[in-house]
Formats: sequence, structure tokens, C-alpha cells
Amino acid sequence: MTTGATERTHPRERLLDTAGRLFYTQGIQAVGVDQLVREAGVTRATFYRHFSSKDGLVVAYLEARGGRVEEVVEAILAAHRGRDALLAIMDMIGDNLCRPGFRGCGFLNAAAEYPDPTHPVRVRIAEHRRWFHDVLRTVVRDAGHPDPERVARTLVVLRDGAMVGGHLDDPRAIRATLYEAAERLLTS
Repeated sequence: MTTGATERTHPRERLLDTAGRLFYTQGIQAVGVDQLVREAGVTRATFYRHFSSKDGLVVAYLEARGGRVEEVVEAILAAHRGRDALLAIMDMIGDNLCRPGFRGCGFLNAAAEYPDPTHPVRVRIAEHRRWFHDVLRTVVRDAGHPDPERVARTLVVLRDGAMVGGHLDDPRAIRATLYEAAERLLTS
């Protein structure tokens, strides 16, 4: 039997945790495999046993990051429907903006470093964005809005802007603006 602490010391998990921290704080291209293996306390052979390349690790990092978001959203959807669900999702985003060390959206940051839309990193980003859009469309539809597709597209754009604004401006003001805009869209 393994404990959570033992599982977290698994080399693959250490690599993912280290990559998550370094990629988010320093940028993906700025972090080399040597730094990753050194800070994760693994060998290069261990790195390549778990990931075929650095890009493979980047995709896994984004999958893990997306998985955490999906878990939180699933919990929100289990507790709320319609308008309440949408506003709870906006609260989740707002909480993220106000978190110490917030440096924008990890997906948007990665997209800026991988311009080719056919690259596996960008494909993973597109999948996550489609998932988020679909969640918003469903929530808005459940709230009774007559045009859930338009509102969902608008909310994705607002969320993207909030992720940038939360890093560059006062995150509390951005949070309040995002929440207010979401409420207004539901009544438009």
C-alpha cells in the first residue's frame, strides 16, 4: 500500500510537479531538461523513461493542469446549475486571479511559446479550450439564455482577458469586472 506522500515522490510525479512550477514561473522555453532533472532529483534516463521528449512533458504538464481545472468545475457543476453554476465558475476564475504568484493562464502562456497550431502542445491547449467553451455553453443554456453559443464564446474571451488583466492589473478589480460582465451577459 502506498501513501499520498509516497506517490508524490514517484519520479514521474516529481518531474510533473517540477515542470509545473518552473514552466509557470520561468516559461517553458527558458527551462531545459538539465534543469528539470536536477530540480526533480532524477536522471536524464529517468526523464526519458517517462517522457519521450521535453514536448511530451509539456503536454503532460498541460494535461495535469487541465485535469485540476476540470475537477474543480465538475465539483461546481455537481453543486450548482444554470446561473448559479456560471457565477460559481466565475468565482473560481476570480479566486485564481487573486492567488499569490499568479502569472496568467498556464495554457495561454504555453500557447504564446508554441505558435504552430498543429504542434501537440497547441492541440492539447485547443482541446482544453473546447472543453471549457462547451461547459460554458451548457451552463448558459441551462440558465435559459436564448443564445448560449454566443454567450459562451464571449465568456471565453472575457476569461482570457481576465487572465491577462489579473496578472497585469489589480486582480480584485478584474475579478469584480469579470463577475459583473458574466451576470450582464446572462440577462442580455
